[in-house]
Amino acid sequence: MAVESEMSQDGKLTIKVKGRFDFGKHLEFRAAYECNHPESVVVDLKEATYLDSSALGMLLMLRDHVGGEESDIRVVNTSSDVRKILAISNFDKLFDIS
Repeated sequence: MAVESEMSQDGKLTIKVKGRFDFGKHLEFRAAYECNHPESVVVDLKEATYLDSSALGMLLMLRDHVGGEESDIRVVNTSSDVRKILAISNFDKLFDIS
């Protein structure tokens, strides 16, 4: 699978995206969180090779699902190119990015 998820006992959901993070991952990404009600989410992009505007939209949908402005979502293991895209899109103001 290109999107893997794991829910811990303490209510933290980790979603790992592998390869291209684009519209082709939409159903997998949504399924990774939709059936869960996590208190916090970590989106691990260590193995993501590409990110486009549809991925940004998926992150916003995740944020809405988890609680909007009150959500606790971290985007981790981002490459410098992905960090640039997130910063240009002002996502660094919506998510904790590292």
